[in-house]
Amino acid sequence: MDFFNGVIAFFQTGGTFMYPILAVAALGIAVTVERYIRLIFERHTNRAMWDKLQPVLNSGDFDRARNLVKQDNSGVSKVLSMGLARQGAVRRREDIEIAMEEAMMEIIPQLEKRTPYIALFSNIATLLGLLGTIMGLIEAFTAVANANPAEKADLLSASISVAMNTTAFGLMTGIPLLLAHAWLNSLTGEIVDSLEMVSVKALNLISMSTRRRRESDLGAESAEVDSAGSSAEIDASTHNDSETQQPEAVATAAEEQQVEKV
Repeated sequence: MDFFNGVIAFFQTGGTFMYPILAVAALGIAVTVERYIRLIFERHTNRAMWDKLQPVLNSGDFDRARNLVKQDNSGVSKVLSMGLARQGAVRRREDIEIAMEEAMMEIIPQLEKRTPYIALFSNIATLLGLLGTIMGLIEAFTAVANANPAEKADLLSASISVAMNTTAFGLMTGIPLLLAHAWLNSLTGEIVDSLEMVSVKALNLISMSTRRRRESDLGAESAEVDSAGSSAEIDASTHNDSETQQPEAVATAAEEQQVEKV
């Protein structure tokens, strides 16, 4: 109870500038909590979606992967939906990569949204504390100028201690907000790095599947060419045998006619 009474007394003796600093602190805390919940939710949904999509991509079932990303609204789904949409329409790896980078450019600003405001609130709180202290000192020196000389020292020291409350409160507000800003930036960078890793892995899986499919198609075409060539050779040999048998039959018929004449 004494602690809360001390906080209330500290706040009351700080002057009018304590209220703007308190409002800035409330705004900074609200933005910090909102960004934290949003980023934690985004990280969780991205991990869950990638765990579901990776086996499907490994199996090469891209139609099922497209259906999965259409039913989800996570960052991973948005990035991979752009790449999977071009998987069967284009042949070059660069086209799929550019499509995924386009999706990343849309997602990153959403992850970083409102985070810079926290650093701004931190600076504003600190500056308001300094301004409150300066205004308090001005009022203190003005009051001391008209005071009794015997009381000037005590009155000045009391006024200065009261004026310093705004600076202390501004720093107590600004430092935690600055730490929160750095922490949220780190969390945002972690999510962006995970999205880049997922896009590279998915791109490699798509390229490997396309290469295997192309090799199997080439193998099937070469097998068809070989079978067609072998059948052509068989037909040619059969035709040659029939051509060689016809002169022999004619010669045999001629000999039989000569024998009959004799």
